[in-house]
Amino acid sequence: MSGTSLDGVDAALVRFTGDRPEASLVAFHTTAYDPAFRAQLLQLLGGGPARDFAMVHVMLGHRFADAVEAVLARAGVGSDEVAFVASHGQTVWHEPGRATLQLGDPAVIAERIGVPVVSDFRSRDVAAGGQGAPLVPIADARLFAAIDRPRILLNIGGMANVTWVPAGGAVDAVRAFDTGPGVAVMDAVVRQLRPGLSCDLDGKLAAAGHPEDALVQALLGDPFFAGPPPKSTGRETFGEAFAAGLVREIQVRRPNASTEDCVATAVALTVATIADQITRWLPEDDAEVVVSGGGARHPVLVTRLRDVLAPRALRSFDELFFDGDAKEAVAFALLGWLTLHGRAGNVPGATGAAGQRVLGRVTPA
Repeated sequence: MSGTSLDGVDAALVRFTGDRPEASLVAFHTTAYDPAFRAQLLQLLGGGPARDFAMVHVMLGHRFADAVEAVLARAGVGSDEVAFVASHGQTVWHEPGRATLQLGDPAVIAERIGVPVVSDFRSRDVAAGGQGAPLVPIADARLFAAIDRPRILLNIGGMANVTWVPAGGAVDAVRAFDTGPGVAVMDAVVRQLRPGLSCDLDGKLAAAGHPEDALVQALLGDPFFAGPPPKSTGRETFGEAFAAGLVREIQVRRPNASTEDCVATAVALTVATIADQITRWLPEDDAEVVVSGGGARHPVLVTRLRDVLAPRALRSFDELFFDGDAKEAVAFALLGWLTLHGRAGNVPGATGAAGQRVLGRVTPA
């Protein structure tokens, strides 16, 4: 799994048992993108010629294969013991309901690892009239539901998304959507103002800053937040350009604003949009919020989110299940399993698709 945070490839080795199935995490490994390659991806996301797309498609395939080999080595498992690889790919364009494009050639992975590869999960949902996202809700319902109470699974990656799952995990009752920016805007602000840094490590910049709260409230008027689910978003809306505009507006409102103030404002925006969307579109019940993703490692973001979501309890995915950074990779492993068993992987209530669809394409070993 490589998400909109553009920080690298998460590889999860997952064992499925039974017909439901049950999933257990055997090993997890993150292969980071080096700064030069990340810069190349960011440039590509701004639009590039066909040759650049083709070459990055193959290069990403090799990086995904590297990640598979690394997680297998960590687990001491041979490729001959692996049933398949599920590869989400790197999203380079996502226009909800119209088109979605993930790069990372599955043929390269199949050739190097020697097993079938399931990829391109989002396109079929889009073809069926859906947003193509979020796709994690089926895993949230099947793998991470609580027996006795509803639960909200909150993932704060480059974008943030939520899944409300009823007690017992009935898939048909699930509600899910993107809430807006996760760490993408925060990280972009840091990169623009502190070129030597890629993110606000340990929340030190945000902790030292003072957010421009009036601007955050004004931004909540964006049509994306007012629109009801199903909905999804990406860097096309909340990416580098948005972050640059945010910094400019802060500096207009507060000419002496520091880097720390700008980062604190970006964090406040993520917190406010998550809280606003949960309050606006999810049932008012006693559902606990279980948080994962890169944003769950940002202490200022988590502390402020806990305050604004009260009296809802905010818990770490890590304390309930396993390393939360592996959650989305595990979810796409489940989606691959469903595809190879001829079962639907989307939740139409979450994506808006015309109905359930078997997702993905299979590249033979």
